Amino acid sequence: MTVRVVRLGSPRAPHEGTRIGTVRRPPRGVPKAEFAARNWYDVWFPNLAPSPATMKLGQDATTPAQWQAFSRAYRAEMATPDSSHALELLAVLSHQTNFSVGCYCEDEASCHRSILRELLAEQGAHFGED
Repeated sequence: MTVRVVRLGSPRAPHEGTRIGTVRRPPRGVPKAEFAARNWYDVWFPNLAPSPATMKLGQDATTPAQWQAFSRAYRAEMATPDSSHALELLAVLSHQTNFSVGCYCEDEASCHRSILRELLAEQGAHFGED
């Protein structure tokens, strides 16, 4: 059983399981009834998305120092009780069932999902191939 970190909208991997959208906003121009069929996500979970202000830090980051500022801000948000409980739950579930978490960004290295991967690993999540 594993968790995968994926780009939302990409083709699903075999046995990927439930796809969880850790994004602030649903995909534009896509009817809600088609989110899963179009490989966006099965469940929307914005609780693990950066706040709008923090997301802007990440989108504007062009230097390592700016990315570090984004990373610190996002990690601080994820350290709140609600977010840390959600991370712990997902880490435990990764040992029981297959699922994925993701965002729209093309490059994981410049996306909050790279930090989300680290946070889940710190909680002991079991990862599959991406």
